[in-house]
Amino acid sequence: MITSSLSSTAAWMQIETGLADHGVSTILLILLSTVILIVAADYAHMIYLHFNMPPGPWPFPIVGNTYSLPDNKPWIYFEELSKKYNAPVITFWIGRNPTVWICDAWAASEIMDKRAGIYCSRPRMVVFGELGTGQTNLVSMYYGPRWRVHRKLTHIGVGLQQVRNYRPFQNDESMLVAYNILRTPELYEKHFERYAASVVSIIGFGRRISDIHDPIISEVLAVMQRAAELNVPGKTFPMLMETFPFFARFPTSIAPWKHGLGKPNSRGGSFYYSLAEEARDNPAQEQCYVKKIFHEAPNYDLKPQEIAALTGNLFGAGSDASSSTLVTFVLACCAFPEVLPKAWEELDRVVGPKRSPTMDDEPNLPYIKAFVKEVFRWRSVAIIGGQPHAPIQKDTYKGYLIPKGTWVQGNVWAIHHHEREFPEPDRFSPNRHVKGDPENRPFPNERGYMTFGWGRRVCSGQGLAEQGTFITIARLLWAFNIQKALGPDGKEIPVDIFDYTNGLNMRPNPFKCRITPRSLEIAATVNREGEEALQRLAMYDGETKYRLSQWYAKK
Repeated sequence: MITSSLSSTAAWMQIETGLADHGVSTILLILLSTVILIVAADYAHMIYLHFNMPPGPWPFPIVGNTYSLPDNKPWIYFEELSKKYNAPVITFWIGRNPTVWICDAWAASEIMDKRAGIYCSRPRMVVFGELGTGQTNLVSMYYGPRWRVHRKLTHIGVGLQQVRNYRPFQNDESMLVAYNILRTPELYEKHFERYAASVVSIIGFGRRISDIHDPIISEVLAVMQRAAELNVPGKTFPMLMETFPFFARFPTSIAPWKHGLGKPNSRGGSFYYSLAEEARDNPAQEQCYVKKIFHEAPNYDLKPQEIAALTGNLFGAGSDASSSTLVTFVLACCAFPEVLPKAWEELDRVVGPKRSPTMDDEPNLPYIKAFVKEVFRWRSVAIIGGQPHAPIQKDTYKGYLIPKGTWVQGNVWAIHHHEREFPEPDRFSPNRHVKGDPENRPFPNERGYMTFGWGRRVCSGQGLAEQGTFITIARLLWAFNIQKALGPDGKEIPVDIFDYTNGLNMRPNPFKCRITPRSLEIAATVNREGEEALQRLAMYDGETKYRLSQWYAKK
């Protein structure tokens, strides 16, 4: 009897276990079926968009086309896709999100300039937005009332009317570039970095930067370059979080794939706010952008993070982009020496050796203006035109759908290397921008380049950058002969015009060159003007007690 009872109990246990297993299997089957249905429905939507949006490679479920992204310089890959599909606008899927890449100047003008009111917002950005400064920074902010406030406040600092007022000290700082290069030409890149950082520091904080070894220059540039590298579209972290956003939900302390992004109370933000407070509280400094911002802060209920973003954008972006453009200028002179004699002829005829060029000479220097335009065109710093645009409503272009909120990115590399507008695009030729010249081709805007972006999201500092780049390039062309460096055997060392960094703000990797004064008389003028500029700039002398590295060390 006992044996029979045990057998019955075992039998019931087996039945219960079987029922339990069956229940678990049923639940798993239901969950699996639900997941499959969700993925299938989502993929069906992706395929619907694939057939209605601009052409592009076939997307796969969940991962889209992310797997095919190259490790370096994806803008060249998108240019190749545009040629493959014979389309000025293409669609590439970053995970489940379609990205529209504009690889043609006329399409960019039609979509982002002529329809600026539609393409004025930002899409959802995990890396640069949600894990970065998000909705406290003009660059990543969605279009709306707060964006308009920040744009207005930015124009107080670098609007076109203000930029003209900066010509005197910008011209003096440019004179010091020539003055310092005359003494230590091998440090030309450092002199460019000091110049660019000093100009925006005077504007922002009322204080110039006098020493090329000032750590604030190297630290800020390092942060800007690192940010540019991290934001390149790719199939590795951190940008892989754009494909799989749930990875961004992990605490930064246990998520090495986040590369430190997403920490509360950004150290960099605290640094810029501290610089701003320091300038605000210093009565010895002249009226500067920071003091204007603090004056306006109560009117717009500005938070400390917003003040930090407004000043940080000016200082970081302004110093990085301007110095990178000037390094590209030197590379172009080394690689294409045949363009220099015409520049020298014009400068000698209009300016002469007893003074350097000024902004007043600009109308009489058409070839120098064309030279500067070609620098902006040939190797643009913001190679994909900055952060992506997003339409605030559904739109169409030539019958193709562009859904609301879609990533829309201008491929400046492809635009500036289109054979239709720029035959032999990697050849540096100012003649492309000289009206009436056989090389001059139609372009949808007067400038002949799209380096600074489009529409309402165009770079706020464009006027300042163009003004400073013109006067500095004009002065350097007037003062120096810039050539390839010589090796131990006395032969010229070749330069590589494709050896650039991989970040969204690209610049040439280090290279050597020869920079020598064009004449003794010009060298004497450079010395005299440099000494005079130092005396005029003395009113902006001063130092800060803060260092960016200190903030990161406080983690």
